[in-house]
Amino acid sequence: MAADPGARDSANMRLRRGARPATTHSQPATSQVPLVLSGANVVMPTGTLKDGEVVIDGTQITGTAPENAHRIELTGHYLVPGFVDIHNHGGGGASFTSGTPNDVVTGIHTHRLHGTTTLVASTVTGDMDFLTQRAGLLSELAEQGDIAGIHFEGPFISPCRKGAHSEELLRDPDPAEVRKLIDAARGHATMVTLATELPGGIDSVRLLADHGVIAAIGHTDATYEETVEAIEAGATVATHLFNAMPPLGHRQPGPIAALLEDERITVELINDGTHLHPASLQLAFHHAGADRVAFITDAMDAAGFGDGRYMLGPLEVEVADGVARLVEGGSIAGSTLTLDRAFKRAVTIDRLPVEDAVAALSANPAKLLGRYDRIGSLEPGKDADLVILDADFDLKGVMRRGEWVVEPQLG
Repeated sequence: MAADPGARDSANMRLRRGARPATTHSQPATSQVPLVLSGANVVMPTGTLKDGEVVIDGTQITGTAPENAHRIELTGHYLVPGFVDIHNHGGGGASFTSGTPNDVVTGIHTHRLHGTTTLVASTVTGDMDFLTQRAGLLSELAEQGDIAGIHFEGPFISPCRKGAHSEELLRDPDPAEVRKLIDAARGHATMVTLATELPGGIDSVRLLADHGVIAAIGHTDATYEETVEAIEAGATVATHLFNAMPPLGHRQPGPIAALLEDERITVELINDGTHLHPASLQLAFHHAGADRVAFITDAMDAAGFGDGRYMLGPLEVEVADGVARLVEGGSIAGSTLTLDRAFKRAVTIDRLPVEDAVAALSANPAKLLGRYDRIGSLEPGKDADLVILDADFDLKGVMRRGEWVVEPQLG
């Protein structure tokens, strides 16, 4: 869990602690007047369309624009699908693990201001009673459509690779306890991160797969062979690849080699300049391919908010220059990353093709969640979730389900 120590949010895109999120719209929600965004570089699954256009009618992207449509000219800009974050612990000064429902909404809105139109809320390690209670609260927000599901990161992880998790609260992945979390989430458990080498790990992977929940390998001390066994049992995600797992070795390749080589695995990457060296990111793209990478934030409360002291579960975190570390021990404690910054870094520093960045930020996580029929690309029939970027890949507008979260800033 860390941060990109780079740019801070502009003043007009930040929320004060405890403030209620506010949205403004250049057109009413579900307006009867269709909207055409024209002249942009439109990034589609088949490539980038120069001087393309996207037509929005109500909450959806449609085909041909009617004559009465309102037009916004976006020459020199990029239009990309709304970002999908499958691993996010909070933002705007609010925690998804411990905040009130209003706090959680504040965190969700903070990330929407940065282009994340679909978000899975992640928890951190806690005792089972607390986590089941938390699952009930978050499931209500999932039922309202505010989040796309719940990701349980811990407590079923290795004490050897615990990162910013409380060691005394860790436990082996007993399938009965894993089932308790699934049941408490009322159908909204999306993913569980676990160290599959621990007692009960493989049986828990099978349980998760049987219930349609993503089994993610992470915070693990597994060998290469143990990781292969977990993949064969049904694991499909590598939680923040490279971080909180043994490094790649030439005699003991460990989990990294197994996760990169298997086409069934989607690998999460935290592209903030702190968690990964650019060469590691390139290694992942080279071996996994652009269709198997999902950029995540692993964001904690400070994302979109600022430096200071925060709590991550029961652990105190100091955020300085945008980097989050545990006060005790100094371990990286999540990030303050937002996905618009991950996108810009990908194309300007990592030199990835724009299409690959879109795949990692939108299409791949949407497919992983089973929602690619609704989100993840700018194709007709899908939700009108999109992000406007300028020629320097700075965010200039965000739309979610046909409503402006950030109105186009084109001056």
